[in-house]
Amino acid sequence: MPGQDIDQKSIRQRPNYAVSAKSDEEFKQLAKFGRDELDIAEVEMPGLIALREQYEGKKPLKGARISGSLHMTIQTAVLMETLKELGASVRWCSCNVFSTQDHAAVAMAAAGIPTFAWKRESLREYWWCTYQCATWAADDSKEETGPNLIVDDGGDLTLLIHEGRRAEEIYASNQTLPEITASMSDEEKIVYELIGNSIQVDPTKFTRMSKGVFGVSEETTTGVHRLVQMANAGKLLFPAINVNDSVTKAKFDNVYGCRHSLPDGIMRATDVMIAGKRALVCGYGDVGKGSAQALVNAGARVCVAEVDPICALQALMEGIDVVRLADVISDVDIIITATGNKGIVMLDDMKKMKNNAILGNIGHFDNEIDMAGLATLGEEAKHKIKDEVHRFIVDPETNRGIIVLAEGRLLNLGCATGHPSFVMSCSFSNQVVAQVELWKEKGSTKYKNQVYVLPKELDEAVARAHLGKLGAKLTVLTDEQAKYIGVKKEGPYKPDTYRY
Repeated sequence: MPGQDIDQKSIRQRPNYAVSAKSDEEFKQLAKFGRDELDIAEVEMPGLIALREQYEGKKPLKGARISGSLHMTIQTAVLMETLKELGASVRWCSCNVFSTQDHAAVAMAAAGIPTFAWKRESLREYWWCTYQCATWAADDSKEETGPNLIVDDGGDLTLLIHEGRRAEEIYASNQTLPEITASMSDEEKIVYELIGNSIQVDPTKFTRMSKGVFGVSEETTTGVHRLVQMANAGKLLFPAINVNDSVTKAKFDNVYGCRHSLPDGIMRATDVMIAGKRALVCGYGDVGKGSAQALVNAGARVCVAEVDPICALQALMEGIDVVRLADVISDVDIIITATGNKGIVMLDDMKKMKNNAILGNIGHFDNEIDMAGLATLGEEAKHKIKDEVHRFIVDPETNRGIIVLAEGRLLNLGCATGHPSFVMSCSFSNQVVAQVELWKEKGSTKYKNQVYVLPKELDEAVARAHLGKLGAKLTVLTDEQAKYIGVKKEGPYKPDTYRY
């Protein structure tokens, strides 16, 4: 794809990478900075290091081409180098326009891993990067090829391949390119324009690519929802492993990670004191639980909005009021969306909010907050405070405005650096395990085009790998005790139905 939409003044573009560095000297400085932080992160990521040690000399991913669409952070860089150390060739882009840490991306480019990511990509640049990540150089057949395996976070790379193949099939049938309609979002228009341009250059690119993919491991709730919907409709083109619902991901990344990074993002963005403020968390799933805990711990007076009666009852048992957004919108100081759904806080809601109330999102996509509605207020209503922090005037007569973080995208990654290394080691250990499993079974019939979860014993192995770092010493069952409760001494210790 052409690269004319990239700002060449700030982006260093080469055949195997596109990262933010204005000069050779800046590239070297960022690469060193990234490598220094990588060295620190590795000490805090015992799960990934344990997997390197476990597979030392074995190269279980030898021959695999892995394309990853996942936040290009220092922690992700440790994951990328782990996959490479296990034998894979790796190619990467970010899954969020704001989440890339430029020194991490440059460090990976300097290490010879093709990386296409920089902080503050436009939507057009974002999808260009995703396209580059999916496209591998010509092999012996002299045709461009694609990945064997995908690491996805939110499902955009998976979506591009599926929508690309669907559009190619339509084109093969009637020579019709994807139609761009007024009802599409700006992002949809960009995606289908990209696919249309691709078809005119190579009308079977995504069809060939999809046939070479042996599976995807998906990181987050919203991406899993997409995969399940495709599988249920019989449209999923390759097997998928749902990493998100591994206990060592969902209960650690989603709860403890958000508990750490949400207040970090709010405070870096605004320097507003959280204690004493009234805060509303929309959604009380795992992400909402971690977010609510963080705000309570910071001294905020927290309430939640929830549709699920079980989650609502859990909040009440924690002493947190369950309310409707419409009933409190005019009174709260901080609103955080964490539902994984769309259309949660709309323009009419924002017009009722207090002056300088803070509005942010920690769900994966940017459609929980009505950013399109805010755009209708005009550019004169939008005032940039600093990068990823804007004040929107919602009442011009009184100059009443609200502070919106990261333009409705993940505020913990847009306004801060995301989850800390230790908790990401849990998540990314599951990603590595899933990739090894999919590659090992590539020639078997074990996995159909459905969505799977990792077995309990692997979940426990990931947890076990992190205990030593924290000085924990597990109790060991006696033979008699193990027999009494009907488990093996070495585990797994809980049935699949156990909820933790």
